[in-house]
Amino acid sequence: MPIMSLIITLVVVGVLLWLINTYIPMDGKIKSILNIVIVIAVIIWLLQALGVLGAVGGVRIG
Repeated sequence: MPIMSLIITLVVVGVLLWLINTYIPMDGKIKSILNIVIVIAVIIWLLQALGVLGAVGGVRIG
């Protein structure tokens, strides 16, 4: 994946998260959980895109 695509995607996700945090009224605990989930998802996606982390689809739980 080209580096510009990664940077553009990270900027778009950051702006969307900022817009959600700024303009959608919700409880602080829910905002914190939403932020943590999105940050973890972006980190996993970024590690996969860079090839550091293998495909998560092959992981079986249970």
